[in-house]
Amino acid sequence: IDIFTEKQSDRMALYLKRSGQYEGMIREKLRARGMPEDLVYLSMIESGFNPTARSSASAVGLWQFMAGTARDYGLRVDGYVDERKDPEKSTDAALRYLSDLHGQFGAWYLAAAAYNTGGGRVSRVMKELTGSEKGEEADFWRIRRRLPKETREYVPLMLAAALIGKEPHKYGLGDVERYLPLRTDSVQVPGGIDLGVVAKAVGVEEKDIRALNPQLVRGITPPGKKGYVVRVPEGRATQFAANFDGAREQARAEAREAEAKARVERAERTRLAQVRTRNSRSKVRLAATHRVKRGESLWTVARRNGVSVAALKRANGLRGSHIKPGQTIRIPR
Repeated sequence: IDIFTEKQSDRMALYLKRSGQYEGMIREKLRARGMPEDLVYLSMIESGFNPTARSSASAVGLWQFMAGTARDYGLRVDGYVDERKDPEKSTDAALRYLSDLHGQFGAWYLAAAAYNTGGGRVSRVMKELTGSEKGEEADFWRIRRRLPKETREYVPLMLAAALIGKEPHKYGLGDVERYLPLRTDSVQVPGGIDLGVVAKAVGVEEKDIRALNPQLVRGITPPGKKGYVVRVPEGRATQFAANFDGAREQARAEAREAEAKARVERAERTRLAQVRTRNSRSKVRLAATHRVKRGESLWTVARRNGVSVAALKRANGLRGSHIKPGQTIRIPR
């Protein structure tokens, strides 16, 4: 509790604000599965309720899934879609994972510890200290010393987060104004569609659609005939259906116009480059000649231009060394 209310009070206040967006959804899913609702605070410990959080170990999302575990629990992770960032789908996967761990260990504290450090380690320690991997809630405290430091603190942090989350004013955080829950509708969008088109169809900014669909890592729906379900602000599904075709055609027209403009700009850049090249060559040619002044000889011209007298003779077809004022001498390069 001291960590959250003293050392990290600002961070805890931010986590509590964010919780308003996702806590209701997570609690509803926990209730539907008959799981303890306080497991919602595991997401707070994992990511601070940030669906785009990424750890130094490349764990991602509200529930900090590694890519392999995410795929094991049915989440799509590829170059177009990372459903670890999808709040609802990642929550469904996390609760299935926690439920499996609870089935393996028989206690939610042990399941939470295994979620953090891996089921294999908790299983080994349980068998060594209790003779069985299945146990009771109290067994977490019995095996705690044999777990990694982060895992030793994991369950206590979750319990502290639950206490503070329910009564922040009691722990000196005041009445935190939480963000409003996300209210969305879902629409089916064809593959390869930029989210800017979806935004235009429903009359919001593209950043708003991206925020509702952080799993679409390229900002487009994945290619394919099947299409993809995209979240839009609540009440905008009908507007999407009415405006999507027009928004898509407008986007195509804008893309064609942009490409035509780009072609003109590329042609102009090429023309200017050619002009610069011709001018450069002209300058080289001008710089490579010398008009003989009174009193100059082949030797002085050669010395001034850093070439030999023999080279000057070859470049100008001279047999002797005589030159006269006003004569143009080519300077070899």
